[in-house]
Amino acid sequence: MAQHNVMSSFWRGFRDALPFLLVLIPFALLFGVLATEAGLNIFETLAFSIVVIAGAAQFTALQLMSENAPAVVALVSALAVNMRMAMYSASMTPYLGSLPLWKRALVAYGLVDQSFALASAKFEASPEMPVNHRFWYFLGTVVPILPGWYIGTLVGALAGETIPSSMGLDFALPIAFVALISPMLRTPAHRGAALSASLLALGFAWLPFNFGLMVGGLGGMMVGAEIERRMGQ
Repeated sequence: MAQHNVMSSFWRGFRDALPFLLVLIPFALLFGVLATEAGLNIFETLAFSIVVIAGAAQFTALQLMSENAPAVVALVSALAVNMRMAMYSASMTPYLGSLPLWKRALVAYGLVDQSFALASAKFEASPEMPVNHRFWYFLGTVVPILPGWYIGTLVGALAGETIPSSMGLDFALPIAFVALISPMLRTPAHRGAALSASLLALGFAWLPFNFGLMVGGLGGMMVGAEIERRMGQ
């Protein structure tokens, strides 16, 4: 019976994650196409997605590589875009931090925007959920997402320039992030951080090598932290 309940949690996570494939796969296709156009071969493109597994950071690094930016700049910019992953990890610790090391390693690898959004909402809504069920729910959200990202990247890389730009695959990026972020803007600190980060990134878009993104990210975190501090007084 216990094993049945665990698998029920897994399949619930699996089903919850399926709708994300509607935007994830076009997003991965676009990355595969642009990566090969930028000069990466199919193996390098697929390895990029498997190792990094962070769409926004991958696109940032790819753009900078295409502009012949220094490798250090590309790495720092990609890390800045991915700083949210550290916050995701901290948010998951109260729910999954007691798991064995190997399970935490799996969670760390699969902790992407979609799995975090689903797991965070589920765990907050079900505080009584046992930690083992949480793990299997999280694993269920990852199973369709990661292969979908890999396969989409591979198909995009194989297709390369045969996919015309008129298909407008780039619609997936803004839609995916709006769908993920909007439900999370629950507090004034969240909304203030998001708004200030957006305005700063746009205001500093003239900076070379996408440094405007780093300015926006750091500024947004500072504003969010200050709002939380003042509300806590």
